[in-house]
Amino acid sequence: MAVATSLIPGLDEIVKRGDPRRRSDVARAIAELFFRDAAKFQPELVDLFDDLLVDLVPQADLQARVDLAERFSQLANAPRHLVDQLARENELQVAGPVLRRSPVLDDAALIEIARLKGQDHLLAMTERPKLSADVTDVLVERGDRDVVRRAAGNAGAEFSPSGYSELIKRASRDGVLTLKIGQRDDLSGEQLKELLGGTLDVIRRRLSTVVTPARQSEIRRAMSEIEEAGLPPGPRRDYTGAQRTVLALHGEGHLTESALLGFAKAGKYEESIAALATMSGVKLSVLDRLMAGDRYDPVLILGRVLNLGWPTVRALILLWFGPQRAPADADIEASRVNFARLMPTTAERVVNFWCTHQTI
Repeated sequence: MAVATSLIPGLDEIVKRGDPRRRSDVARAIAELFFRDAAKFQPELVDLFDDLLVDLVPQADLQARVDLAERFSQLANAPRHLVDQLARENELQVAGPVLRRSPVLDDAALIEIARLKGQDHLLAMTERPKLSADVTDVLVERGDRDVVRRAAGNAGAEFSPSGYSELIKRASRDGVLTLKIGQRDDLSGEQLKELLGGTLDVIRRRLSTVVTPARQSEIRRAMSEIEEAGLPPGPRRDYTGAQRTVLALHGEGHLTESALLGFAKAGKYEESIAALATMSGVKLSVLDRLMAGDRYDPVLILGRVLNLGWPTVRALILLWFGPQRAPADADIEASRVNFARLMPTTAERVVNFWCTHQTI
């Protein structure tokens, strides 16, 4: 302090009396003394500068405060109370540099500022090299679209389970946010599945093009699970024997429409479905659950794609009803008309969707 007093005559009087004409100049002068030897100062001396500057800097002109905030934001031993004061200024030019990078600001200060200040201050905060989950909880809670996107895109940000849950909820209405979350290394498999479950197909496809190969594999697994869960509920049959029979026929080149018709007429449900799956390329578990739904549309669609004749399609429809139920003749005739009208291109699109979504 003796050095400062010798260089700035009347310093004690200016600090005590608050002479507004000289406070800005004095603040700059004292700050320059600090910057000159900051790396050598012991904590006690830093505290002394803090006591002086915390009263002087608020009275400095805007440009002086902006300059001081920029320089103090880069020091690991900057005066703590002064930095906290600068971070709380309404002028973003002053608060911004400190909020973005000052290592002196602790979580308690960041959380309080995040709860009190506007979106511009929160946005500046999202650029910090590291953000704890306690801080991001508040950013996700209070932040607007830009704040949340920026936080999600910050690789140094951590998110609590509840914070991630809220992020994913907001991502269902924001494709850009979905892409940012989907690229995070700390995203768990369950969180990825939750994210994809509320996302449009176009965003899912876009996400697959911007993530790492490892994350692409995770996306395929998650989408497979989502697709499985979204299929109609139904009994899970044992297809072990039926698959052996069908694969043997396929290997010998005998898995034909005639074989399929024979299975259907004999009431061999498992063999019929296993044959349809092998002939169409649709995953057996997917086809099983589709066929367990309350409509036999999959029979018509697969029949058109495989170019099956009406007698085979009719036998499969009767197999779908089972031995205890008999459809009315009028219903069978309506099915025949619908089958005849079904465009092959339409049926192919549906089957391609089934095949694609069993792995993606």
